[in-house]
Amino acid sequence: LHLLLTSLFSTEMFRSASYQQLLGSVKSVKASEFGADVAPVALDKIRIIDQDVALRLGDKVIGEQPALGSQTHLGTFNIQSVNGELVWVAPLLHSGFFKWWSNANGTPAYVIVSATNERDVRLVTAVKGKPVRIKYQPDAYFGSNLERHLYFSGYAATGMADFTFEIDDEGTPHWVISLYKNSIGFFGEDVYGVAVVNAETGDIKEYSIADAPAWVDRIQPKEFIVEQLDNWGAYINGYWNFSKEGILQTTEGMSLVYGHDGRSYWYTGLSSAGRDQGTVGFVLVDTRTKSTTWYQQAGATEEAAMQSAKGKVQEKGYEASFPILYNISGIPTYVLSLKDKAGLIKMIALVSVEDYSIVGVGDNLKEAHRAYIEAYKGTSPNGSFNLSNNQRKLQHTARISRIATDVVGGNAYYYLYADYPTNKVFVGSSSLSPTLPLTQAGDSVVLTYSDARTESIELHDFRNLSIRLATTDSVRIQ
Repeated sequence: LHLLLTSLFSTEMFRSASYQQLLGSVKSVKASEFGADVAPVALDKIRIIDQDVALRLGDKVIGEQPALGSQTHLGTFNIQSVNGELVWVAPLLHSGFFKWWSNANGTPAYVIVSATNERDVRLVTAVKGKPVRIKYQPDAYFGSNLERHLYFSGYAATGMADFTFEIDDEGTPHWVISLYKNSIGFFGEDVYGVAVVNAETGDIKEYSIADAPAWVDRIQPKEFIVEQLDNWGAYINGYWNFSKEGILQTTEGMSLVYGHDGRSYWYTGLSSAGRDQGTVGFVLVDTRTKSTTWYQQAGATEEAAMQSAKGKVQEKGYEASFPILYNISGIPTYVLSLKDKAGLIKMIALVSVEDYSIVGVGDNLKEAHRAYIEAYKGTSPNGSFNLSNNQRKLQHTARISRIATDVVGGNAYYYLYADYPTNKVFVGSSSLSPTLPLTQAGDSVVLTYSDARTESIELHDFRNLSIRLATTDSVRIQ
């Protein structure tokens, strides 16, 4: 009876305030602050490979090794940052009891798939000159079973969740397990640290949240964060809120994104109860500390962005990947890939979070980015591109050394190489200025652009000082 009563009084009906506060304090800011928290990203660092594509590429590289394919299968791919590079990582796991029995010392490899380049797929069979042997696995047997290994190592009474395969910056394979306690009676799971298990030796190291190694990308399980966010939004006005006043809920799906500090965050949109296509903002939750920031901005859900991107090329019948949030020139932007029925990436799309009718689609990221900026300019009354308050604006006078033209998607783009800054190519269309098509080498110009990390930079404004234009009040006809 005591257990029954404790369980009953641990439910949301009696403890709604505790469930609402389990996430911790939520910092609410304007969407314009987004640029200060998430730095603009270089195009070659944008993630375009999703988990499904990573699995297809991983299966292909395993299929090229018949001995491996008959003995093992790929585990779950997890996104992580390794030495500053975004990659998908998955272990090779035993494909059954007899395969394990004949190779109980461990599977001989793991697979790395670049999240930015589908041609970069690696089968890692050795680390620091030593063969890889992933002995401890979730579905292994006897003492090699990961949970059993933890159970007999002092974690029998410990709450454990999110068994994630990660590699450190040297490539050593590990399992990272979130450790939690129930903070509201029998419920209310709250993470307090991680156990890091060397997948080869079985060595276990326990860390608090503050002391966890920097290479550990996720401490707070996604499922915990979704539940805590939903409870935070559902019980803002208590449990007995029949009118659903003020209720917020997460949108479908959650993704891992990276901030300017290299830390990872869980991202999801927030919508009011009953709204399907629109959001009242989005949140970033630090995957380590659970620190949460709510960016208040009406916008589109991830599903609406996917439909908008597909609609841009609806005649092709492509499917859209789940969008990832990025800072594109200070603008919160969804980036997603468009795939054919075989799962091959055919195009890239950029969709504004604030207005999902602003879409840029291209065969690659550069083309999609260019189309996106042009689409954004089309919504501006004067056809200009307004930078975010947190986006650094650069402007200077330069002398043109070279200029060339290229036509992409029926639009003419001009490529400028100037004497300053060196080693940069500036790109713009004639909509920037009527003098741009007339510009020649040797002309003195004023270039305006946002602070970028790429060798190719989109211009936001352009003036040619060597060409003087003037208006006339009337024209006399001879």
